Amino acid sequence: MLKHLHIQNYALISHLDIDFEGGFSVLTGETGAGKSIILGALALVMGARADSKAITDGEEKCIIEAVFNSQCTIYNSQFTDHNSQFTDHKAQGTKEIIIRRELYASGKSRSFVDDSVVTLQELKELANKLIDIHSQHANLLIENADFQLEVVDAIAQNGALLEAYAAQYERYMAACEKLQKLQSLAKKSRQDADYIQYRYKMLDEAQLEAGELEELENEQYQLSHAEEIQSALQTALEALSGEQGSVLDGLRACRLDEAAADLQERIDSVRIEIQDIAQEAERKLNHIEMDPQRLQWVEERIGALQELLHKFSAETIDELIAMRDELAEQVNRMDSFDFDIEQAQKAVETEKKALTQAATQLTKSRKAVVPQICERLISGLQNLGVAHAKVEIPILPAPDFTPNGCDEAQIRFAANLNQSLRAVSEVASGGEISRLMLCIKALIASTKGLPTIIFDEIDTGVSGNIATQMAKIMKEMSKSRQIIAITHLPQIAAMGENHYKVYKADTDKRTETHICRLTQDERITEIASMLSGKDVSEAAIKTAQELLNNN
Repeated sequence: MLKHLHIQNYALISHLDIDFEGGFSVLTGETGAGKSIILGALALVMGARADSKAITDGEEKCIIEAVFNSQCTIYNSQFTDHNSQFTDHKAQGTKEIIIRRELYASGKSRSFVDDSVVTLQELKELANKLIDIHSQHANLLIENADFQLEVVDAIAQNGALLEAYAAQYERYMAACEKLQKLQSLAKKSRQDADYIQYRYKMLDEAQLEAGELEELENEQYQLSHAEEIQSALQTALEALSGEQGSVLDGLRACRLDEAAADLQERIDSVRIEIQDIAQEAERKLNHIEMDPQRLQWVEERIGALQELLHKFSAETIDELIAMRDELAEQVNRMDSFDFDIEQAQKAVETEKKALTQAATQLTKSRKAVVPQICERLISGLQNLGVAHAKVEIPILPAPDFTPNGCDEAQIRFAANLNQSLRAVSEVASGGEISRLMLCIKALIASTKGLPTIIFDEIDTGVSGNIATQMAKIMKEMSKSRQIIAITHLPQIAAMGENHYKVYKADTDKRTETHICRLTQDERITEIASMLSGKDVSEAAIKTAQELLNNN
């Protein structure tokens, strides 16, 4: 339940702190006093879109903080999987939850749960388990097909079935997506088949080898400069080991005595090295050939490889090889597309069959609970003065699978004798819609287990005894949860166990909105003013006392 609300620098509220009690509470105040401002602040801590224009003029920041008492399992089940910093609360058994929203004039906002930053989505998911605000605009939901189906599911307690269906729906959609991708790839591959095969054939027939171009360029140099290389090697060989005055002959002639043994050792080492160099030069000389045919072939091969590099916009032969291998895979894939598509189609059919079974279970559960829902709604409406109320909720097949099943629901309503059942928005008055929504909320509340429900003028379009009956329904609901009703009707205000008043007061600088909890005497005055206006009469005071005494 909502225990405390703190608002700072929000619209006409510079500072507000108010404690709330359990049971059935009412909140009253003149039109324009600021009740909607307080609801707007509460909506922010529930994750509503932030608007920096809501910050009090001249201030840089506004803060809205709500303190809730709830079962820790609601809290922890929401956040344990998303943020490990919350897991300690479960072990400690903490039941107090503090949600804070901060808005800045720059347009930024931050959300906190027990002083830990959370995402807006996490905030919404948590808040939706703690509080439900039924505003006047919420009556429009009665026309929403998804909402009507949600009502049926909530009362049928289809949570587990919906979860199983949703999981299967994801598997089915994933299978369909895979099939569509394969079909798209297959279509594109068929369109590009000739081009792909042409490019692959060109690279495959080239018989590419890694590092080939570098080797060929080196061989080309040797072949095209064979004569110069031979001459240079021959000159070097004569100098190193020739018959006349070669380096080796000179080194062999060097024989130093023991006094220069270290120098002799170095000379011998150099001689061995030069002898090895001379032998290597001789081997290279013997392998140098002048082969014009080989040179022509090498140059043609280099030209062919460079042409391929240019045509395929590649830098190296390794890149061409990678392209060839990728094209080979595409060619092979074209041959396997028919098989892959056939397998994907079978997977879609398998998942569709399982999804159909899950949808059938949902449909069965929904249809089973509809008579009970209609009966209870009719009974509730009759208690609220719609004596000839008729309600039907046909469950019809949807054109295709949806994330919530394969059904469509539409509440059909009639309020008068001999009136045909039609969509609520077509036949119901504003007061009848308000009464129907209250009955629906009463049914949902018992199954959803929401700790707090706030009704914002759910009594629109009703008065007199009907208002009293609506108050009785809300009071009955408050036996198992906190109910706060914002109302302009004295019959409902008198039924509340706790009464809060919203009012405006002027300061030297501006007009501000305030809220306070009324004493018994203050309640009498407030309800009397609701009955007779600003000029409270003795009769109004007496009537107000009677209303309070009777409740």
